[in-house]
Amino acid sequence: MYNKDNVFAKILRGEIPNKTVYSDDNVLAFYDVAPRAKVHVLVIPRGEYTDVFDFTQNAPVEVQTAFWQGVRNTVEKLGVRNNFRLVANTGHGAGQSVMHFHVHIMSDERFVEEF
Repeated sequence: MYNKDNVFAKILRGEIPNKTVYSDDNVLAFYDVAPRAKVHVLVIPRGEYTDVFDFTQNAPVEVQTAFWQGVRNTVEKLGVRNNFRLVANTGHGAGQSVMHFHVHIMSDERFVEEF
């Protein structure tokens, strides 16, 4: 069940500031506050989805397509098209700390070893 008080929901409502990289009607991309690489950006859909399974099962196809286009636009804006890692943690055991579907775009030669 989606928690409307999670930190990403608060960011989407403008209750918590962020350093936006890219934004459109479907996604918000912003710098991670605890980066694990030189470039570490989170991309979140504007809808209420807990994880990748919830998103792919319940988001309309148009929303899913728009999300991945937003990811692409973010990568292009960051200038890391040929050198990035895309990560989507699912569940607490895998490191998902906010139960709002999101992907991490990370780029650097010095990734943290645990990734």
